[in-house]
Amino acid sequence: MIMSGVVNIDKPEGWTSHDVVAKIRSFFKKNGIERVGHTGTLDPIATGVLPICFGAATKLSASLTNGDKAYDLACRLGQATDTGDRAGKVIHTCEVPPLSMQTIVDTLSSFVGTILQTPPAYSAIKVRGVPMYRLARKGIPVEATPRPITIRSIQLRRVEGHDLFLSVACSKGTYMRTLCADIGRKLGVFGHADLLRRIRSGPFSIDQAIPLDQFIQLCMMGGWEARVFSMDQVIAMLPSIDLKENSSLTTVNA
Repeated sequence: MIMSGVVNIDKPEGWTSHDVVAKIRSFFKKNGIERVGHTGTLDPIATGVLPICFGAATKLSASLTNGDKAYDLACRLGQATDTGDRAGKVIHTCEVPPLSMQTIVDTLSSFVGTILQTPPAYSAIKVRGVPMYRLARKGIPVEATPRPITIRSIQLRRVEGHDLFLSVACSKGTYMRTLCADIGRKLGVFGHADLLRRIRSGPFSIDQAIPLDQFIQLCMMGGWEARVFSMDQVIAMLPSIDLKENSSLTTVNA
C-alpha cells in the first residue's frame, strides 16, 4: 500500500476542491491514510488539474501551490455577474460594439506582465479572518486589496460571437474571473468567465490527469496506486514548477 504521494485529478464541473478532497479522503481513511489535501482551489464551474497530496506528500503542498498555472477559458463580453462567472446572477448587461481583431489583441497584450489585480468578492481570501465569499453571501460589501500577479502569456485562440476563447499562463493567485471582468472593462463592456479549465498547475498537466470518477473506480476495484506520483517523483519535479514561457501574446484568427 502506497502511503504518500500526489494524484493528479481532472476535477469535474460542479464539484468544489473540498468536495474532491472529501471524496478521496473517505477511501484513503479506510486504508490508514489520514492526511489529504489539494494544491490550489478550483471554482465549482472550473474543470481540470487539481493535484491531491496525501500522507507525507502534504508537506510539499506549499511548494506545489506556489507553481505557475495555465488555463483555457472563455471570456463572455456584454454581461457581468455577481460571482464573476456564469454560475452567478447577471447583474449588468450591455451591447457589445463591433471589435476589430487588432483592438482585442492590443487589449489582451496590455495585461501581459506583472500587474495589480483585485481578487473577486467571491473568493477564499480572508478579511479579518473570514473568507470573502462568506461575507459576500451575507451581502456585506468588502473589497480586497489589489495584489501583484504576473500574466506570462495570453493566446487568443478564437472569437465566437461575444466569447473570447483564451489560453492564459500566469503566476499563482491569479483570478481568471477578475481577468475576464478587467478585459471587458478595458474593451468598454462588461465581461465574465463563461468556461474555465485548468490545464497546468506547477509540474502537473492535463494530459497526466485522471478524471475523478475513474480514480474513484480504481479505488474501489484496485489499481489506483498506478496513478500516484511518488514522493521522489514529485521532489524531482519541483525545480521545473515555474512555466518557462516568455511573456508573449499570439493570436489565432477566428
